[in-house]
Amino acid sequence: MSSNPAADAVQGITETDIANYLAATPGFFERHAALLASVQLQHPHGARAVSLQERQAEMLRDKIKGLELRVVDMIRNGQDNVAIADRLHRWTLAVMRAAGTPAELPGVLLSELRHQFMIPQASLRLWGVAPAHEAAEFAASVSADVKSFASSLSQPYCGVNSGFEAARWLGLSESGGIATSLALIPLAQPKVNDGKPFGLLVLGSPDPTRYTAEMGTDFLTRVGEIASAGLAGLLA
Repeated sequence: MSSNPAADAVQGITETDIANYLAATPGFFERHAALLASVQLQHPHGARAVSLQERQAEMLRDKIKGLELRVVDMIRNGQDNVAIADRLHRWTLAVMRAAGTPAELPGVLLSELRHQFMIPQASLRLWGVAPAHEAAEFAASVSADVKSFASSLSQPYCGVNSGFEAARWLGLSESGGIATSLALIPLAQPKVNDGKPFGLLVLGSPDPTRYTAEMGTDFLTRVGEIASAGLAGLLA
């Protein structure tokens, strides 16, 4: 047992105790203002020592810089969202204008989709179309597996092309590459065929990072809804 009770008491004080005391006693540094000027800390980007006030100013500058970067990111994201909304608007207008000529609608829908969003490859298939359209490429026969897969999708699929039958609809991109990543979007409407899919829209890219499992699907869902509304008029 120590013969100095005061020393024992000091040794029993932890850094947490000191921090809690200072947080709960804001007047401490007002009563000991000279202490602030005498405190020296190591500079975060060098070996030299700096005053507590200078260290606080450095921390504040770093915080402001971080906030500025966040604001720049928010502005950039906002600009990107506006650009996407404009492209979606132009594509929707093209789909609406082509609705008066149903036989041409799938071709316009796909060409404008590739143009507006710089998509290398795009195709679609519909089943249950009216007899007048049965000879069209978009009405070519698909397997039961494709229909079952489309029915299983609660949202668009994004990811690697693992040999999907639908990927064969795409052929080669303009650069001659095959699709290594895909977005598969079911086409359906609540009041058509009891809400079951009547088609599948396929977007592909030779870039394996263009469509990934981690990307959001809200935009692709909107594309599917607009395409479904326009193409439903081709069904029997």
